[in-house]
Amino acid sequence: MNPLNIGGLKVRVPIVQGGMGVCVSLSGLAAAVANEGGVGIISAVGIGMTEPGYRKNFRESNQIALRKEIRKARAMSDGVIGVNIMMAVSDFDDLLRVSIEEKIDVVIVGAGLFLHNPAEFNCDTKFIPKVSSARVARLIFRYWSEKFNRVPDAVVVEGPLCGGHVGFAKDDILSSKYSLATIVQGVVKEIEPYEQKYGIEIPVIAGGGIYDGHDMYQIMQAGAKGVKMGTRFVTTNECDVSDAFKQNYINCTEDDITLISSPVGLPGRVISNQFVREIQAGMQKPVKCPWKCLKTCDFNKVPFCIAEALFNAAQGDFEHGFSFAGSNAWKADKIMSVKDTINEIICEYELEEKKAKQPSSAAMLL
Repeated sequence: MNPLNIGGLKVRVPIVQGGMGVCVSLSGLAAAVANEGGVGIISAVGIGMTEPGYRKNFRESNQIALRKEIRKARAMSDGVIGVNIMMAVSDFDDLLRVSIEEKIDVVIVGAGLFLHNPAEFNCDTKFIPKVSSARVARLIFRYWSEKFNRVPDAVVVEGPLCGGHVGFAKDDILSSKYSLATIVQGVVKEIEPYEQKYGIEIPVIAGGGIYDGHDMYQIMQAGAKGVKMGTRFVTTNECDVSDAFKQNYINCTEDDITLISSPVGLPGRVISNQFVREIQAGMQKPVKCPWKCLKTCDFNKVPFCIAEALFNAAQGDFEHGFSFAGSNAWKADKIMSVKDTINEIICEYELEEKKAKQPSSAAMLL
């Protein structure tokens, strides 16, 4: 298992913990993953909902909370810490500025085309766009190269089996055409010319349905240099959610993992409960929007507030919310430390690698 090289930033264990929004992955989880040699990620989405009085000043609360969480993570770890920010949030520029001011190691940007000029920030932060297709990777890398004479430091490829908002049409989610391995291979092919042009390594980091060392080994055979894992880290001692949230993962079955239509216009993968069944049946939930947190959300028309629903669940209130989850969340059967989780993944990976190197029975008979 080779280390990740993200723009000269060396990551001993090629595992990036997924940024899980609305107060799921904060400083506790991020620091624990960073301490084990991976990349710990704080999600900036809805982070201000932890602040008293956030309804009166959502924008300022997000900035205060993000700054606090970055500093708390730094106090607990000298490893690689990053922030995940969605371009779809209304205060994207504010959250990006705070991250850079706090000298964050890595920024992962999803939910939109990240076409900012990194030279404007005058910082050592590494920039990683999140894409769901080779076409989107092509657009971003071509634009950066032509306009800025540089390219992103890495790229995250997120496939259709991810938790939360899924960047694919419902009809495409189960199509082999859009399998994570197929997308990874396409993105690798797209960025190879830029590696040659700039004389650098641009690692592809794959996420969406990666749960164990077997999954990790398989996707790295497709060309990924690292993996992004969110769901696997929810059921750890250090994850920043309530125990009820973690137990919701442990208690769910494969049939409980379902898709909803999110108010933001995308499918969302969740663990079913009474709240989910009601919104799937078309029931309207009370919406009291304190601030339009997502650019694409028309809060006057949405059937429920997804930020409130996710925050409620993170606090353990499943009567008024639900948890996002990846397609393999049902595999969770216990809560364990981040250290033991990563060690288990590494052992599983090494076992798969050992199996692949062993000669087949047929070959031994020849």
